[in-house]
Amino acid sequence: MRTELSIVAAPGRLPRIDAVGGLAGRHTGVDTVHLIGTAATPLGGDELDISIVVRPGARLVVRSVAATIALPSTATPLSVAHWRFEVGEGAELDFDPEPTIVAGGAHHHTVTTVLLAADARLRLRERVQLGRSGEDGGGWRGDVIADLGEIPLLRHRLELGAGTVTDDRLRAPRALDSELVYPDDRPAWSGSVDTVRLPLAAGGSLATSTGSRLRAEVPVTVG
Repeated sequence: MRTELSIVAAPGRLPRIDAVGGLAGRHTGVDTVHLIGTAATPLGGDELDISIVVRPGARLVVRSVAATIALPSTATPLSVAHWRFEVGEGAELDFDPEPTIVAGGAHHHTVTTVLLAADARLRLRERVQLGRSGEDGGGWRGDVIADLGEIPLLRHRLELGAGTVTDDRLRAPRALDSELVYPDDRPAWSGSVDTVRLPLAAGGSLATSTGSRLRAEVPVTVG
């Protein structure tokens, strides 16, 4: 199944939502949208294409009502999601949905593209857990490409699961909590060997925390 979702926020009106497939959005506030699953997705072979645009001067908060569960299909274990974010001049986006759970035997690949104006504001959070209760296996890969106008802001790739470079006999992380923040002038910070916040050369920061299970709601940027 192919899912397409577009959310466009502009000053002075409710965000416009257009959706086809297994994901939709609902207005839950003047500047708030909650993502809602309307069908079982992503299954193996599914492709999701989500575009979120915040026009100049607008503000948008995006949440979700439940976790997303990636499942394998009889044909293939792989599903793909393309997320595209555009935040205009003087605009603000706060994106913090519930985690993505990758079931045993499934592989989910996310590609996130971000385009920011120089005076935009962004908080972009992603949480991933491999395996439901009692499950092993599963795999996830996330690519983030973020630009500040024509200036590269971030190029980042991380993989979790069997066969990846992070998976070895000493340590095999199965969970990720990451947060991209712009602007952010805080210095580098490390809470442990697995939790770190790093400043970006063009401004902003990327915080990541990995482990066996997702922690309770504790922001990874605290420190």
